[in-house]
Amino acid sequence: MTIAYLGLGSNLGDRALNLHLARTHLEALGVLVKRFTSVQETEPFGVTDQPAFLNQVLEVEFAGNPRELLAIAKQVEADVGRTPTYRWGPREIDVDILLFGDLELAEPDLQIPHPGLRDRAFLREQLSELRPDILGR
Repeated sequence: MTIAYLGLGSNLGDRALNLHLARTHLEALGVLVKRFTSVQETEPFGVTDQPAFLNQVLEVEFAGNPRELLAIAKQVEADVGRTPTYRWGPREIDVDILLFGDLELAEPDLQIPHPGLRDRAFLREQLSELRPDILGR
């Protein structure tokens, strides 16, 4: 089992319900949600002319590899009702792999640690809520 950290975000529909549904669907697909942060409302990143987001970080245990977790994340997004928009556009739910154990990975469609950790202070703050030591490694 690998400890991973996932970032959830929603700025369309019932945002709080979307976060809850994402957690529920992750567990139904074999991702054990161990702990999660408080929910934080944030301004949009990249494209600012859209509603504010609700964000949350999850600490999870997962028996598979990062590609399998990515496939589950995409399935959860579809299950919760995410519809295609544009880069950094509004969305019902976003499920991002922030960290996957100590793995570092740089592929076109999967980067671990997630590049947003550099640009988004709220993600670092939420990760620190669960693991104050994690970003110092």
